[in-house]
Amino acid sequence: MVGAWLVLGAYGLAIVAIAVLCRKKSSTLQGFFLADSGVGGWMTAFSYGVTYFSSVAFIGYAGKFGMSMGMSSIFIGIGNAVIGALLAWLVLAKRTKNMSTVLKADTMPEFFAERYKSKPIKAISAIIIFIFLIPYSTSVYQGISLLFESVFGIPYQWCVVLMAVLTAAYLFSGGYFASAVSDFLQGIIMLVGIVIIIALVATSDTVNGATGFQTLIDKGYGFLPQTTSATGMFYDTPAFNLIVIILLTSFGIWAMPQSVHKFRVVKDNNAIKRAAVVSTLFCLIIGVGAYMNGGFARLFYPDALPAGGADSVVPGILKSAGFSKPMLAFVLVLVLSASMSTLSSLSLAGASAVALDFYRGFLAKEGEGERKTKLILRVGSVVFILVSAVLALNPLDAIVTLMSLSWGTLAGCFIGPYVLGLYNKKITKEAAYTSVIGGVVITVVLIFVFGATMGGGGNILQRGLARSPLVGVIAMLSSFALTLGVSYVQLLITKKPPEAAGFEAITVLTSETETVKEAE
Repeated sequence: MVGAWLVLGAYGLAIVAIAVLCRKKSSTLQGFFLADSGVGGWMTAFSYGVTYFSSVAFIGYAGKFGMSMGMSSIFIGIGNAVIGALLAWLVLAKRTKNMSTVLKADTMPEFFAERYKSKPIKAISAIIIFIFLIPYSTSVYQGISLLFESVFGIPYQWCVVLMAVLTAAYLFSGGYFASAVSDFLQGIIMLVGIVIIIALVATSDTVNGATGFQTLIDKGYGFLPQTTSATGMFYDTPAFNLIVIILLTSFGIWAMPQSVHKFRVVKDNNAIKRAAVVSTLFCLIIGVGAYMNGGFARLFYPDALPAGGADSVVPGILKSAGFSKPMLAFVLVLVLSASMSTLSSLSLAGASAVALDFYRGFLAKEGEGERKTKLILRVGSVVFILVSAVLALNPLDAIVTLMSLSWGTLAGCFIGPYVLGLYNKKITKEAAYTSVIGGVVITVVLIFVFGATMGGGGNILQRGLARSPLVGVIAMLSSFALTLGVSYVQLLITKKPPEAAGFEAITVLTSETETVKEAE
């Protein structure tokens, strides 16, 4: 037990040291939030990857879908690597970097405001971001705290408090650059840790190497998902739900404000190319490893979920696989690393909605400098962490539900006007408003419709929330449809091309191999 605490203590000291050493880099607002747009490819790639995979993936998703889908759940990790990392970097990164620089937009709401020449959309987007990032942040706390409680017997509430304090300390001190440096360290820990986990679990007595894989295949939990369900309905089959989860988690990341922030701060085009390759390989190893670990679930729990539900599956696997206490501590550091990186990115994105989009955009008086804005950004990061922690102290629902609700709503609001707005001059501000507001409306309506029409336990709201992944995918598709549909109907009626900011400047200032340089 002493060795386990030494491992955790060493990790905590390393994170604090990074925050202290990076403090000078955060002395200005530009430095605190954007690291002066000078983060290289490797650091950005690791930061993107460790933000992508938190305790939600390792604990919630891996456990739930490992039980229902078996080894076929590894295709979620593959989809995340190919679509959520490689394709996202190739399609979005350079264009986002260039247009954000030309438009002088530091956040997603600022991008919308400048791209569509409409200030109110910034406020609406900021409110949505702050509200719907909180369920995601809360689910991260729940995942890591459940693991700590299950493995070490530390009370759940203390885990939440300790994690909140540690994350707030290094983010408040060092800003984004400290977060990126710690992400690099945490990414290395994750890569080493996931390989060790899979090796130890696969060779445990319960799995017994190839024997375990064959047992899973024989039971229908191999690498091909089942196409039938107990209810007889197609939307309850593992195959259908696998497709839904791949779409939600792979395309949803495209419109998350914390991932768009990575594209904004990456140094240049060479760094973008490097980050595309490195983040893809990182996500492939981590994603496949996390879901493979969960895929062994039916060997440890052949008949039913453990008493703690799907969120207890992965902690149970780790305990049953015979890990030593120091090794379990290393596993905890792995999940803690992923979770803290995600929390810091979410907190920074949530706080920027208050400090940059609201205060600087609407409330700051003439002549007020960046000092006050930076202070609000720092304090806002801490407040976001605390709000999420308080909600996590009394778990509201399953981790997967919270995560899916957050991703689905945000992507359903933003993916259309963001992705299409990067490339298509004809996308109008009215279309952007329709998608941003429509994403929330569609999400709420579908939750109640599915709750009333689809089976499952609980009341209408609980049944509807259980369908959050499907709701999120429909919302994302609706965002594209609404954004394109409203834009072209409007163009047909008015015959007047919309005002599209940023396109001409990018055409002049960039080539195939360059990115726009920051203004002096």
